[in-house]
Amino acid sequence: MNAVDVAADEDLTLENQLCFALTVASRTVVQAYRPVLEPLGLTHPQYLVMLALWDHNPLSVKKVSAQLLHEPATISPLLKRLEDMGYVRRTPNVQDARALDVELTAAGAALKERARAVPPAMLARLKLSREEVRVLNKAMHNLIEAATSED
Repeated sequence: MNAVDVAADEDLTLENQLCFALTVASRTVVQAYRPVLEPLGLTHPQYLVMLALWDHNPLSVKKVSAQLLHEPATISPLLKRLEDMGYVRRTPNVQDARALDVELTAAGAALKERARAVPPAMLARLKLSREEVRVLNKAMHNLIEAATSED
């Protein structure tokens, strides 16, 4: 077997697949969030929605979807559950009655204080420094951009 064939075979091993490493890392990191988010009563996807709203409140459903890179149909059930929990309020947009705006309630805004404990807890669980997280985030955002760009 020549060097090209050896390299091609190595490229096809499971442990060398970027998609495999990303899938497993994503699943295990999200699982690691579960016990940290449990005291807040939030799932990981709900936490991401709340993060978007804590950054920019109010937001349209379309903008929440865009920020989380999900379809509105995926975000709507999360928003419904957060509304049922008393953390957000969905109202028709003043300019476009077909669109919904999402706004934090007082309880949703107050939850941010308790959520401040999540990042340091996750740094400890994952044994990462803030700088390591910054570097990983940058690499992941570069991958997302490369994978979604249309050449």
